[in-house]
Amino acid sequence: MDVSVLVPAKDEAGNLALFLELCEVMISAQSAQYEVIVVDDGSSDGSWALLQELRERFPFLHPVRHRAQRGIAEALRTGYLHSRGQVLVFYPADLQFKPEDIPSLVGPILAGESEMVTGYKQGKYEKAFVSGIYNKLSRTLFHVPVRDLNNVKAYRREIMAALPMRPDFHRYMIVMAAAQGFTVTEVPIPLYPRHAGRSKFGLSRIPIGVLDMLAVWFELRFGQKPLLAFGMLGVALFALGVLAGFGALAWLLISGQGQRWAWTVIQTCLMLGSIFFATGLLGEQIAQQRSEVRELRRELDELAAGQQETDEQGLARATVRDDA
Repeated sequence: MDVSVLVPAKDEAGNLALFLELCEVMISAQSAQYEVIVVDDGSSDGSWALLQELRERFPFLHPVRHRAQRGIAEALRTGYLHSRGQVLVFYPADLQFKPEDIPSLVGPILAGESEMVTGYKQGKYEKAFVSGIYNKLSRTLFHVPVRDLNNVKAYRREIMAALPMRPDFHRYMIVMAAAQGFTVTEVPIPLYPRHAGRSKFGLSRIPIGVLDMLAVWFELRFGQKPLLAFGMLGVALFALGVLAGFGALAWLLISGQGQRWAWTVIQTCLMLGSIFFATGLLGEQIAQQRSEVRELRRELDELAAGQQETDEQGLARATVRDDA
């Protein structure tokens, strides 16, 4: 399998049939092998029953289900675990992006020109103002040379395996992939009006998005070495408290008068400095555990892929024997 299209779908029953029809037209014109994995993320509009019917019509379709909503990041992770393609594509089911444009994302990766390709929206859309602010802030913080970070995208399979698992990580896949040395490019992708259903985006996502952005920035800057942040801040506060203590003591010896507020500041600096330094040490232990867990997850994924390949080879040999 060359390409796996991962499609998170929450209450998209009105779009799924047409989306898969367009996928069929697109796939029939390609030489690469495609599969489409639709992840029903706790839909309540009959999407899962519809997917069971559509599976009979479209052999490339592999539906997967979350019984309760887990979010796009979890849906992409589930789709990845059920996929076989060497190139993964994140594509929504709302038909604001047409399947006919998927080869534009996949082409540079299959040609070996890039390891990750993101789409740059072409057309008017409701969230243009908010998206513009988000992208400008992201470029300022992360220095990633693309204009649209939160859009449809294609990427090599190993990128998903290398990314840390966190809520809403799909918004920052480009940032995290670029930070790990993967090459990233962008191509223009037309944006169309939604075919059916309604947008899941609300104004409440704006503050959450800003906090997520800061969390990712901290992860990239200090995630591997938290002692650099907490330890240095702790040492600085502790040193400030010690120096202030010597200064207050010298003033007491010279003038014979003490300053209560100065001793309060000194005690506060010493306590906070100790707490921050201890937090940094604990963070180092947690970072070590995370690295080990990530390595174990990578090894398990490799074992699962090897077992799947072995099973497919065994099935192929059995088929040859039956034909003989």
